[in-house]
Parts: sequence; C-alpha cells; structure tokens
Amino acid sequence: MVRQHQEELKKQLWNIANTLRGNMSADDFRDYILGLIFYKYLSDKLNRYCDKLLVEDGIMFTQADDELINELRDECIENLGYFIAPKQLFASLAKRGEKSDFILDELSRVLNDIEQSTTAADSADDFNGLFEELDLNSSKLGKNPDVRNKLICQVLVHLENIDFQIDNSEIDLLGDAYEYLIGQFASGAGKKAGEFYTPQQVSKILAKLVTLDDGANGNVKSVYDPTCGSGSLLLRVAKEVSGTNLEFYGQEQNPSTFNLARMNMLMHGVRYDKFDIKNDDTLEHPMHLDKRFDAVVANPPFSANWSASDLYLNDDRFSDYGKLAPKGKADFAFVLHMVHQLNDTGTLAVVVPHGILFRGAAEGHIRTHLIDKKNYLDAVIGLPAGIFFGTGIPTCILVFKKNRDSLEPKRAKSVLFIDASNHFEKGKAQNHLRDSDVDRIIEAYSKREQLEPEKADKYSHVAELSEIAENDYNLNIPRYVDTFEEEEAVDLDAVASDLSNLETKMSTVDAGIAEFCKQLNIKAPFVLGEELGKE
Repeated sequence: MVRQHQEELKKQLWNIANTLRGNMSADDFRDYILGLIFYKYLSDKLNRYCDKLLVEDGIMFTQADDELINELRDECIENLGYFIAPKQLFASLAKRGEKSDFILDELSRVLNDIEQSTTAADSADDFNGLFEELDLNSSKLGKNPDVRNKLICQVLVHLENIDFQIDNSEIDLLGDAYEYLIGQFASGAGKKAGEFYTPQQVSKILAKLVTLDDGANGNVKSVYDPTCGSGSLLLRVAKEVSGTNLEFYGQEQNPSTFNLARMNMLMHGVRYDKFDIKNDDTLEHPMHLDKRFDAVVANPPFSANWSASDLYLNDDRFSDYGKLAPKGKADFAFVLHMVHQLNDTGTLAVVVPHGILFRGAAEGHIRTHLIDKKNYLDAVIGLPAGIFFGTGIPTCILVFKKNRDSLEPKRAKSVLFIDASNHFEKGKAQNHLRDSDVDRIIEAYSKREQLEPEKADKYSHVAELSEIAENDYNLNIPRYVDTFEEEEAVDLDAVASDLSNLETKMSTVDAGIAEFCKQLNIKAPFVLGEELGKE
C-alpha cells in the first residue's frame, strides 16, 4: 500500500512539473517546483507538530492567538529549527491562489520570514539563503506579474491537492519522491546533470563499499562528500548503516545545488543539527579540514580545472606527495583531499575517469606514492560506459583504506581489480546498472580471494603489489583482468566443402540460364561462376 502510494505520488509530482512548466526548460523549473514542495513540507510538518502540542488546549494551530503563537515559536525553533505563522502556512496561500488572488508578494515574504525565523538559532546556517533561487519576479515564470502569479498559484493548488501522508510515513514518502524528481530533472539536464546527481545504482555501490565494515554496533557514525551535489549520495549511505545517529558533512560549489542539498536533507527527516553542508570550492576553500570521517564518498567533476598553485605543495593534503595534480585534471587533487579527510579506520570510495589509472607525469608519481609508500589503495572497479548523465566516458571506482597494513597479510599486500564494464542494461540515452550487476560487484569486493573461480574468471583479479610494481604502477584494468574471449577455430575442411557445394550449385544455375537464353534465341548476359570469380 505504501509503495503504491509512493509511486502514485511520484507520477503526480512529475506530471505537475511537466504540465506547468510550459516552455520553460526543466532545468529552470526545477528550482521552483522543488522549492515549493519543500515549503509545503516545512509548513505541513510544523502544522502537525503544533497541533499535537495544542491537543490539551482543545484547539488547532490555525486557531491560536498571538500570545500562544509566540510561545509556540520558541518551541518550534528549538525542536524543528524554524517557524511559520498560521496565516503563512502553505494551505493558507494555496486557498488564496485557488481564488486567483495575487499572492507573489506575500509568498516572497513568507519564504523570507522562514529564513529569518532561524536568525541567532543553531539552525541558522542550514536555513540561510535556502529559498534565494526562487526568484518569483523572474521573466522565466512569465512576461508580467499576472502571468507569473497565475503559474505559481497553479503549482500551489496542485501540490495542496496531493496527499503527502500515509501511515505517518510522510518523510520517507515525500523524501523519496523528492529524490525521484531530482533524478527526473537530471535526465533532462544533459551535461549539467552531473553537477547535482549521481545515478542511484552507482550511489548504491559507493554506499555499500564504505559501509561493509559497519557491523552491528554501527561503526560508521559520520559520512563526508566533498562534492555533494544534491546530497543524494550522502543519504544513500544512511540507508546502509546500522545506527541512526549518522552525521552528514558535505561541500558544494554551486549555490543552487547547495540549497537543493540542504532541502534534501531536511526532506528526509535529517535534523538541522545532524548535517553540516557548506557552499564553496572544496579544493581551493575546504571547510572541514579539522575533521576526519568514517566514510567518504564522492562523484567529483571529471577532469575539472583547478589552480594547482605551488602554494599547495605546503598544504597538508598534498605536501606528502611532492607533486600536484595537473591544472586541467583535478582528479587526483580530489582523491588526495578525500584521503586526507578519511580517518584511520574508515573507507573511501570515489568515482573517477579511467585516465587517472594510467596517465603519467605528476599523476603517475602520485599514483605510485599512494600505492608504494602509503599502501592506501584497496580496489579498482571498472564501470560500464554511458551510465552517467551527460558523458559516455568510461569510469571506475577507487576504494582506499588507511589501515591496510594492519589487515590480514594477503589483503595488505594486494589490490583487487574488478572489470564490471560489460555487465549492464543498455538504454536509449543512458545505460543502466541492474540490481544483479550491483550485487555482483559487492560480492566480488567482499569475498575478494574467496570468490569462486567461475565467478572471478574474466571479472576480477587480486593483484599482488609486486605485480603492480612490475607494471610500473599502471592500473589499467585490462592489464590485470583478462576479458579476452578466444574465437572458435576455423574449420578449413568445412569451408572448402562449403565452397565446393556452392560451385556445384552455381554451375547448375549457369546451365539453366544458358538453356533459357537458347530457347529465347538471345545471348546469355553473364555466367554467375565467372562473375563471382571476378569479385
């Protein structure tokens, strides 16, 4: 029942988005529809919370007087992190929108008041500027205020008519529906999609890799994503851990996506004091350098630009390696940043382009240092091409652990290679990893040397560090996992027999053509056998 309701909710939300955006691009409309859904979520959550507090008084929140509202304000800010007055609730504005009242100015005030309600509160950082991307005066919404007001009223009315709650599961229902919408917008956003969304199945692999050692006691208590986008990858990790006290940390450079990540956290019921997401360039202006994390996951922008300033040779993140990642290929800069943030017993899983496995110069030097001097690299997992939005380049996952020297000897002195590049479902615009493909990767990683030979054959290989050294620390997967399929031997006798039979048949045809032409008293145009010989 819940799942059916959830699927229906997803369809309704996407239909609203498609119907109402008109000629506006999906990428532009995304911030409006997701922002207003978030406003409804905050409004409904606070309304239910206050109604429960007022049960003994026998009144509803919408009936409270000013004195009672002020008391409720302090209670809400302390426990929810924000406050919305009764007349500013989503339902109130939706009713006015249904009557075609002009509500744009009031809506702008409401969204601003929600942010202002957190001033001086512990939740201020998580709500500050949260709605700044909802420019209700933008010409993207319409040519004049009346047209813009009509569109926003339609969105509010449609959202108000949707039942977001069933069996007190509104957080999961709405949160998952929110994730669905983010994914749908990503599929239509082309190259930009990579900036804010990692395909679910890839997120699932990363999350499982970093939580395999979680255990019944919940060893993973903190997770960090330095390029967190909409926060989906962080939330995916939460689904894999045992404990419920997971703390989320992330950084995102794009302001719009940064707001999306904070909304996504709150929509999934993560308390404002359980996540810390910052807005800035992670490589140039890192915000969590004083912290170390149990799990680190990321899908950084592939081969991005960064300053690569010589000043970073004295930065604790990079100084130990002697060289910096190239200016036009920041892949190893992200990797070293994440290694620095990982604690001594944690696991890091990051998606990178294949070039990082074999490029030379500074990248070859860093790669060698990570393996030979640090012994941090635990696994290299090749993924299928075309599974990421906006790019068809082949990618892989690198898994790092700082405590490999303390693991059992075989693992400590080897690196696991997995070639999952040929295991996927082909799609029209994008390829997809199936659940079975994900399960096979995780099984190969977790069982490592114990994987059955028939499952490991042409799929995985445990390479001794000496073998990697012999390959000059080139990690190109085909050097370690042999996926070559031998072609069947050609039976020359059978081919000769077939040719002989063909010549016999052609002779019969030639004779038939010659007899037919003789009867018509015309010259045969050609002889099939001779023409074939010319070819």
